Amino acid sequence: MNIAVKVQAADAAAEIAAMPLEKLNPARAERFYNDTIWPVFERLRREDPVHFTPQSEFGPYWSVTRWNDIMAVDTNHEAFSSAEGIGLPNLEAMAEQERVLGERRRGNAGFITMDEPDHSRGRKAVSPTLAPANLHAMSPLVRERAGQILDSLPVGKEFDWVDLVSKELTAMTLATLFDFPFEQRRKLPWWSDMIMNLPGHGPVESWQQKAEAVFECFNAFHALWNERVNGPPGNDLISMLAHNPDTRDMDMETYQGNVILLIVGGNDTTRNTISGSVVALNRYPEQYAKLRADSGLVLPMISETIRWQTPLAHMSRVATRDVELGGKTIRKGERVVMWYISGNRDETMVENPNDYIIDRLRPRQHMSFGFGIHRCVGNRVAEMQLTIIWEEILKRFPEIRVVGDPVLNYSAFVHGYESLPVIIPRRN
Repeated sequence: MNIAVKVQAADAAAEIAAMPLEKLNPARAERFYNDTIWPVFERLRREDPVHFTPQSEFGPYWSVTRWNDIMAVDTNHEAFSSAEGIGLPNLEAMAEQERVLGERRRGNAGFITMDEPDHSRGRKAVSPTLAPANLHAMSPLVRERAGQILDSLPVGKEFDWVDLVSKELTAMTLATLFDFPFEQRRKLPWWSDMIMNLPGHGPVESWQQKAEAVFECFNAFHALWNERVNGPPGNDLISMLAHNPDTRDMDMETYQGNVILLIVGGNDTTRNTISGSVVALNRYPEQYAKLRADSGLVLPMISETIRWQTPLAHMSRVATRDVELGGKTIRKGERVVMWYISGNRDETMVENPNDYIIDRLRPRQHMSFGFGIHRCVGNRVAEMQLTIIWEEILKRFPEIRVVGDPVLNYSAFVHGYESLPVIIPRRN
């Protein structure tokens, strides 16, 4: 971390410490972009773990920042509903999006925004594709493609790790899961970026461009649906949805929502953990030395990265009735944000939570995949990809060296990297 970044972090911490609690808006995207969010959550966990923000670009909302309170919300799907969306909706962005899209809506967010019993029917439809036996069968292909990616990297020259490795591996895996045309695989992470970013951030230049990208995505997946629903059953995600009796008759808005869920979920989590692991191992070189000395630490290192990085910073729910939580009354209809990124740094649950320690006694103790009925359906896919890429990295390269500051996402939802400059040193 250079001096300018340290000064910025110190200034942000002083500003946050002096701010009246009621003025704290944890979802300010610029704090995530500048990596100055941590003092906000430290203060809220300490002083106001169930915190109400009365005014913001997202409207009023509650923030839940401690592990046990997050768990209480996440596992109580009767009192906290997903049906009105899982993220914090930026009100201005929603209005602008509605203006540009008009009657051509972008779809809902699929089964992740459904409550029971609809949620389980949608989840079960795609689960066979993501089951251990299917992943085991797919892993040799993922390993072969991971090796091809790594063998193509420019040794001794600076390059963007996010572009050449993180995006490419997730694009390859997603193309395999969807049985999507492999030569067009890079459209998948590009569509994810277009869906998740606002104009001026990531690749999004305007609302019109964003709308055109969304409809291009939907048109491509409508074609896949028509192909699969009229063909023999297959093991890919689209075939599973098209041939399952609980999902084959879903309306196209729900299908579009499921497409968004599977593209974004399959892209952002894995991609940002791949990049985050390189950042963390460079920031904690003693941990990198442990990993190089013992490749058996790959899987616990991945779990620790998923905790330390927290690739999706939050999920949200809406209260279906008045609920008491942490001495506060959350009223029916109010939005509640579960800050996984804060729960993963809860000092009462994780020892030395701000440190990156790849041989923790309980490496899987994190909340990045969520809990209850909405626990991430693709968590094993993510772990499979991450395990393979790091096993193949350790076979080839003694070091991946970060040579500049990463550029972070401008988002309070996707917590990750736009770019990461690295060099693979030449062997002596």
